[in-house]
Amino acid sequence: MNKVILLGNVGRDPRMRMVETTPVAEFSLATNERRRGKDANGNEVELPELTEWHNIVMWGKAADYAEKYIRKGSRLLVEGKLRTRSWEDRNAIKHTITEVFVENFELLPRGNS
Repeated sequence: MNKVILLGNVGRDPRMRMVETTPVAEFSLATNERRRGKDANGNEVELPELTEWHNIVMWGKAADYAEKYIRKGSRLLVEGKLRTRSWEDRNAIKHTITEVFVENFELLPRGNS
């Protein structure tokens, strides 16, 4: 099963492009993970949050929605599938990127909850 569920904050406004006649929106999403560990005395302590950046891709009507309403800082819940692709640039350097292809999403109010 290939299923990803992320809750985070949009890192930049969606970048729009067309694939044939289908709109595509691409943007980054930051998720934060709270962590706990032990100090030198063995006491449990809170460690700095770990931020992970994800490449998000929306197609069709979802992309149109993203263009109109999703902005840097928006709080977003996305559900989708991981896709990894590779390409070689004009300098023969190989690049690989992993993206979340969104199937469902919900724009949430900003806040800590």
